[in-house]
Amino acid sequence: MKPKMSVMVVFGTRPEAVKLAPVIKELQKYPEQIKLWTCVTAQHREMLDQVLDAFEIKPDIDLDLMRHDQNLSDLTARIFSELDPVIKKIKPDWLLIQGDTTTVMTAAILGFYNQVKIGHVEAGLRTHDKWQPFPEEVNRRIAGVVADLHFAPTENNRENLRREGIPDDIIKVTGNPAIDALRIISKQTAPPVAVSILDRAGITSGKRRLVLVTAHRRENFGQPIKDICKALKQLAGDFQDDITLIYPVHLNPNIQKPVYEILSGIDNIILMEPLDYLPLVHLMKNAALILTDSGGIQEEAPSFGVPTLVLRERTERQEGVHAGTLKLVGTNTEKIYTEAKLLLDDPQAHAKMAGAVNPYGDGYAAQRIVKALLEAQGEK
Repeated sequence: MKPKMSVMVVFGTRPEAVKLAPVIKELQKYPEQIKLWTCVTAQHREMLDQVLDAFEIKPDIDLDLMRHDQNLSDLTARIFSELDPVIKKIKPDWLLIQGDTTTVMTAAILGFYNQVKIGHVEAGLRTHDKWQPFPEEVNRRIAGVVADLHFAPTENNRENLRREGIPDDIIKVTGNPAIDALRIISKQTAPPVAVSILDRAGITSGKRRLVLVTAHRRENFGQPIKDICKALKQLAGDFQDDITLIYPVHLNPNIQKPVYEILSGIDNIILMEPLDYLPLVHLMKNAALILTDSGGIQEEAPSFGVPTLVLRERTERQEGVHAGTLKLVGTNTEKIYTEAKLLLDDPQAHAKMAGAVNPYGDGYAAQRIVKALLEAQGEK
């Protein structure tokens, strides 16, 4: 009897969990062929756990590495020292990682050190600027150097990898499993917290339109986040009878302090703690407009036909810009305000972005990823 292929899935943050959850669920469908191990570093503890709960995933190994006010060097060192013995003990055939976090970069190097084959989900995203986003651009490039299978969401991502000398036969265009996750999770009933927020904001009654904001990236610390908040304040004032801005504010003090200083006390701005994945999805579904510096939301919002302004100078998700589902506006106060006002004032401009086709896949990326793994191992 042929031995099972052992696959170890390693992740540490909410975005990784969201995109790997459909892959884990798909891997679980092959118990006769695949021995599955799930390992979390818990790089982001609270935000990771609520996704695990939403998808009913219980990790086999939980390293629980998050520390208060952790820096990149300390976190990287802890992952190296704690994850290495786990890989040595399990000795998987494949190490599966997703995206561009510190967990991804460190796990990729450890897989290489231990001569374990590496599958990189969401491979080939590039801004071609190592400082934007920081440190993600370099993290994913390092993963790309050592990966044995590259699961690229789009043809553009494949071309990025080919230009870097990656052989075409180890690049698989799969779509992005973020869309798989949305397909699964959006079928669930809106949780009470989402219903309550939408009622409070006047969205359920149709009295107001929802503008959803997420902004938390390191490169926006300092003046950029202040400039973003000034634009939000101006929008709230000019559309005070028409819109409610909802901003789940990241817990990092570099974001909390300026956001609450500038935006507290404005009637049609609701500031709150970060939301769990399920209620956030339901807010996205009900939004008229999204302003974000998040990577994942750039992929998710187009599935709901919601125009999205990207609060970054560069994006590794150029497909959305080219398709017309996203628009880069950076962090300039006037540019953010002008572009948001246009979409709120002009039904035709709004409809043009809302009607653009999502370029990130059909919601069946996980099936393609698992099929490619099995084929690479000679199982199919």
